Amino acid sequence: MVAMDELTQNAEIPTDEQVAAYLARIGAERPARAGAAELARLQEAHLDAVPFENLGIHLGEPVVLEPEALLEKVVGRRRGGFCYELNGAFAALLRALGYRVELLAARVFDGAEPGPPFDHLALRVEADGVAWLVDVGFGRFARRPLRLDERGRQQDPAGVFTITPSAGARSTGAPSTGTAGDLDVALDGAPQYRLDPRPYRLADFVPTCWWQTTSPDSHFTRATTCSRPTPDGGRTTLTSTRATGGTRLLRTAPDGTRTEELLDADAALGAYRTHFGLVLDRLPTAP
Repeated sequence: MVAMDELTQNAEIPTDEQVAAYLARIGAERPARAGAAELARLQEAHLDAVPFENLGIHLGEPVVLEPEALLEKVVGRRRGGFCYELNGAFAALLRALGYRVELLAARVFDGAEPGPPFDHLALRVEADGVAWLVDVGFGRFARRPLRLDERGRQQDPAGVFTITPSAGARSTGAPSTGTAGDLDVALDGAPQYRLDPRPYRLADFVPTCWWQTTSPDSHFTRATTCSRPTPDGGRTTLTSTRATGGTRLLRTAPDGTRTEELLDADAALGAYRTHFGLVLDRLPTAP
């Protein structure tokens, strides 16, 4: 854990050419200022354009947590990624656009208990004098930035979010701002992850990222997933496990109802192109 000023000085900033290519990738115009409204538009554009996916793990591709490698994957190869990749790349773009950005570590809840440290990477972004929680790498999550200093209900197109001091922080008397203790992020009352408010380097996430991409106990190695929201507020997902014997196309409507279709290999490759803009030369194979 290091000071924010040191992180900002050491962060790799994309070139103007890379920024232009990134903005084109997500279908967004370069904002005139690094404001909160502009941040919200960038976040929504990113969520709509870049899928949450773990296909590289099942294609034998290495996950390299370096800004240049992340930009090459998301922008150059027009792929998606999971939290470390998507939020890592988005952080680089936001810094280039003038935002002050910190990388935050989180522990994803599995039932009532949070997972291991550095289980997830999220962003703290300053805009218009406010600190915002920004996350484009958690699958179903907030469409717009959430205020990190707000302890009440925050309405979002994805649902109602709350950010509150964790039980441990409350018991130790940590202030409600959360700066001295972890924060629990919940969606519609269900805990999503426990956020460490201290800033970290991208390299600090490498060990847990390696475990997530290699361990048989990681849910990322057990199944393929590729998911993106639909314009009507629903979600389209492609997933496969060895048990299913193929790739399933899941269509989730805004009201939560879901249809499911089992695809053969050719249809699955076509679905990756049609629904996610991903051109694959072979089908990712789940163990």
